[in-house]
Amino acid sequence: MTRTLTRRRFIRISAAAAGLGALSPGHPARAEVAPVTWRGTMLGAVATMEIHDEDRSRAERLISLACAEARRLERLFSLYLNDSALVALNRTGVLIDPAAEMVDLLSTSQHYSTLTGGLFDVTVQPLWDLYASHFARDDADPAGPAAAAIEAALARIGSSRLSINRDRIVMPKGMTVTLNGIAQGYVTDKVVDLLRAHGISRSLVDMGEARAIGARPDGLPWEIGIADPDIVGRTKTVLPIVDRAVSTSGGYGCQFDSRARFNHLFDPRSGGCAHRYRSVTTVSRSATAADALSTAFSLMSEDKIRSLLPHVDIDRVHLIDGAGQSVELSA
Repeated sequence: MTRTLTRRRFIRISAAAAGLGALSPGHPARAEVAPVTWRGTMLGAVATMEIHDEDRSRAERLISLACAEARRLERLFSLYLNDSALVALNRTGVLIDPAAEMVDLLSTSQHYSTLTGGLFDVTVQPLWDLYASHFARDDADPAGPAAAAIEAALARIGSSRLSINRDRIVMPKGMTVTLNGIAQGYVTDKVVDLLRAHGISRSLVDMGEARAIGARPDGLPWEIGIADPDIVGRTKTVLPIVDRAVSTSGGYGCQFDSRARFNHLFDPRSGGCAHRYRSVTTVSRSATAADALSTAFSLMSEDKIRSLLPHVDIDRVHLIDGAGQSVELSA
């Protein structure tokens, strides 16, 4: 059984105007109309929306419309809904006449796999299953799964082996896909597109990844807090954001063992887990890009990340290294 990913709960959003628990001293909002807010879960993550609009009834209708769209996409991409399109693909190895969004997201995933030299790979689900089942045993070897078992899982990984077109999606026998490293960002982007199409210019959306529409109603930036990986509930730093998305990946978000040697950020080359950084935060115009690349960058050296920044849609990267020190990289 797949456990719910929890890394996104460590991104805390400061939105003083909405009373959503500001993380740092902020300027008081001067909006005349209180925002309409929604809180729930989406794709196994905590989700929120905060819509600022002079017409409160319109904002409430847009919340309903956005939730309906997000739920529709969740029924495509979720590993946690037994009747989702993704679960059907993993069960049978084929989707006939797939939804356009499934084709789009899997094609986008292959694009990021190519850009990152395979470090972003949606077919790593066999490694998740292996580690989860290994550490669920009472007699689990604390050193982790056997090398032979890891090799067997790696033989079932490789997103380039997915055949994706508008008529069908097909994958080799034994391959399974997880979209947990990109779907939350994709759904966030789709909700933002919907709200913008209806004239919303100042709002905050978080469908597992956060994306700001414009600035706060008072004209100041939104504030996105990056959690301290070592102290639950403490903020390491705060990023000012205007019309950008933010995503954080960190091995501390979901660990398989009590010694924190094994986490959910898998290296598709070796079958091991990421330990280079305590966390990686990306800022982008696209929540999809921020989501996927925060995962891939967790496995890269600083020099490699710098070399990729001119070629990807990432404005800046905030690293917390193994010693707990902060490092900023920019395009």
